[in-house]
Amino acid sequence: MHSMVLITIATFLLTLLFILWRPRGINEAIPATIGAVIVVLAGSVSLSDLVIITDTITDAAITIMATIVMAIVLESFGFFSWVAEKLAEKAKGSGIRLFWYTNLLSFLMTLFFNNDGSILITTPILLMLLNNMGLKNHQKIPYLLSGGLIATASSAPIGVSNIVNLIALKIVDMSLYSHTAMMFVPATLGLLLLVLLLFLRFKKVLPKTIPTNVKGLTEPSYHPLKQNLSKITVKNRSKFMRNILIFVLVVRLSLFLASYLDIPISTMAVLGSLVLLSWRWIYLKISPIDMLKKTPWYIIVFAFSMYVIIYGLNNIGLTEWLIGFMSPMVTGNLLNTSVLMGILLTVLSNIFNNHPALMVGTMTLTNMPLDALSLKVAYLANVIGSDIGSLILPIGTLATLLWMHIIRDGKVRITWWEYIKVTLVVIPPTLIFTLVILYYWVTWLF
Repeated sequence: MHSMVLITIATFLLTLLFILWRPRGINEAIPATIGAVIVVLAGSVSLSDLVIITDTITDAAITIMATIVMAIVLESFGFFSWVAEKLAEKAKGSGIRLFWYTNLLSFLMTLFFNNDGSILITTPILLMLLNNMGLKNHQKIPYLLSGGLIATASSAPIGVSNIVNLIALKIVDMSLYSHTAMMFVPATLGLLLLVLLLFLRFKKVLPKTIPTNVKGLTEPSYHPLKQNLSKITVKNRSKFMRNILIFVLVVRLSLFLASYLDIPISTMAVLGSLVLLSWRWIYLKISPIDMLKKTPWYIIVFAFSMYVIIYGLNNIGLTEWLIGFMSPMVTGNLLNTSVLMGILLTVLSNIFNNHPALMVGTMTLTNMPLDALSLKVAYLANVIGSDIGSLILPIGTLATLLWMHIIRDGKVRITWWEYIKVTLVVIPPTLIFTLVILYYWVTWLF
């Protein structure tokens, strides 16, 4: 028994080390899978536990993968290059206006897709735009850093924007509809404060004027539809993109309707992605078979493996220890519950990464004798800590590490210290503000 405990703890720590370090650029799913296999062989997780884990993550994994498929289809349509053009057009030569539109884009991308997808989509768009504008390194950082922070933090308002949030929802048996009713207003107000603080922090660095004629973004040949629809006009193209956007919005809203009607949200997500795939097949004559190669299936493997490891920690007594530690935080009034739990998950996320931190925190809450409202407030505070508080250090979220990798490839230099100097100023006040607003909103609403 003693050796099983030591093996499980050591496996967890080494898995985290390799996920964050990623020697030779190995995919994070590889160390997670190896860690999960070791935990199962050590006896911390049984075969019956694996069945429970599979049931817990299945709906979340299918939903996220269907969302990513939709994003890949939109890329085939040239949707994101069109978005970049519109971003430059709406800025009207103002660097400050571009800042606000950049953050609005990051927010919407996460709401329409998910936080990792938003980082993968939005960051290259911004790099392309800023490079074409000829901005200097220090002038690019405000747009890229604020966009990255907002994209990641924007997974808090609705649970469907983050696979970890979706898994945690299943653990606490809370519907997506209820989560959004309680969380959307507080988290969105928190995001508004965050973007305001970022603006005040970067105001002196933002260029007052930017080029209005950005080469490469308005070339007709840049758009893949031209290869198959040579008669399409600029006006028709905009109309076509708007129609796609409306469809994606309808699919997104259908997830909440499905949650309200107690229908698996993955059902609606899959239907939406199948319609978009058919739409692409008709317009671009591209078979859906290419999705087998383009879809990042490793996300499912990673999520499943990490949950196996966390479940192993739960089985060896970590939850019992945390219950004793967390009980004083959640047995007082709801304001203390919200603030203290949010701060605890912030600390855990910045030490161990937000994925395992939220899972551990959520599993612990379900083993505590809490009334329904206290459980929901504590859980939502956990989400705020793991989605917003985790941004203080780059290792707090995999999305942030991914963001840093993308901007380095884009020849933009930003050190960890430069990143932390900004986040230490903007994240803590945003975190506390959001947690306090959560308390007042939930107690007023319920």
